[in-house]
Amino acid sequence: MIDVDKQYSISEVAELTSYPPHVLRYYEKEFELDIPRNESNHRYYTYAEIEIFQYIKSLQDKGFSNKQIKLILKSPELLLNSNEETALTNISPVENIDPVKLAKEISLSLQEGFFDELTRILENNKEYNAQIVKELLDEITALRNELNSKERDVLICENAKLKMKVKEKSYEIAELKEKIKRLENNRNIFQKLFKKGS
Repeated sequence: MIDVDKQYSISEVAELTSYPPHVLRYYEKEFELDIPRNESNHRYYTYAEIEIFQYIKSLQDKGFSNKQIKLILKSPELLLNSNEETALTNISPVENIDPVKLAKEISLSLQEGFFDELTRILENNKEYNAQIVKELLDEITALRNELNSKERDVLICENAKLKMKVKEKSYEIAELKEKIKRLENNRNIFQKLFKKGS
C-alpha cells in the first residue's frame, strides 16, 4: 500500500513498480516526466509519480509501445464531439480509464486531422496538381501517337511487301500464260504437219 504523504527513494519505487532504478531514470527522460528533487538534487517520488509508473506498466502490459504511451500521457485534453458541440475533457493519467478506448479516440482525432490537412494541401495545390495531370495526359497522348505512327509505318511496310509479292506473282502468271500459248502454238503446228503428211 502506498503512503500518500511519504517521499519514496528510487530504490523503494523500483521495488514497488518492478522497474530497476536505471529504467525509472530512462522513463523519466523517455516520457518527459517531472520527477521532484530535494535540496541535494536527489530524486524523490510521491504517490503521484508511483501511480504514473504503474499506469505506464499497465499500458505496456496491454501492448502499447513507448511512443503510444507518451502520446497518451501528453494528451490530457481530448476533443469529444457530442451533438455538434465541442467539449474539452481533462483526462488525468492516474485515473482508471480504458487505454484501448483512449487510443482509439486519439487515433480517430489524428485521422480526421490528417484528412483535413490533406484536403487543405490538395486545395492549395489545385493548379499545380492540374498542371501535373495535364502534363501526364500530354505525355500519354504523345506516346499513343508515337505507337500509332510506328504501327502505321509497319502496316505501310507490310502493304508494300504484299504489293511486291502480288507483282511477282503477276509476272509469274504472265510467263506461264506465255509458255502455255507457245505450247498451244507448237501443238497446232504439229497437228498441221501431221495432217498434211497423212
